Amino acid sequence: MTALDNLAKLLSRLPGVGPKSASRIAFSLINTQSEYNALLAKSIAEIKDKVKPCSICGSYTENDPCPVCSDPVRDRTQLCIVEQPQDVLTIQASGAYNGLFHVLGGAINPLNGIGPENLSFDKLKKRIAEGSFKEIIIATNPTEEGDTTALYIRHILKDREDLSLTRLASGLPIGGDLEYADRTTLTRSFRGRIKF
Repeated sequence: MTALDNLAKLLSRLPGVGPKSASRIAFSLINTQSEYNALLAKSIAEIKDKVKPCSICGSYTENDPCPVCSDPVRDRTQLCIVEQPQDVLTIQASGAYNGLFHVLGGAINPLNGIGPENLSFDKLKKRIAEGSFKEIIIATNPTEEGDTTALYIRHILKDREDLSLTRLASGLPIGGDLEYADRTTLTRSFRGRIKF
């Protein structure tokens, strides 16, 4: 296997990068300045050492707690529950929400061996019990797994009548991920959230 084949094979393991795209990227890197390739390699090598989950919300950060959790201006009566750290960035970019986040680390998916015990539900329950939240916003993806996860959240919070439990409104495509939603769709979804 040549160095080019090896690089293309490694690149094809990235999400959304198929063999053809990986090959194009590898060829592009051959024609790129060596300084850029060195910076890219260094950034890739350092990413796992520099970026860690926030000890409070579970989002990725270089500083613990993350900028969202440590921001005193954010609305601490709202907690938005998402599946993945990149969902926090997507919602933040929309500018439609100014509360706090909780990252579950995935969605319930029994077929893939992911149950509630594999996600950060214990941490979520503790945060809600110790916090001053008035509204819990469920922003799981509108997929079968996301809906199952939303129903589980509703189940574990069923006795908390002091909390308003909402779910993002329609506007997000069924089977889609928050990561790919545009700002207008996310803004409309937040403004139109409903009781769950």
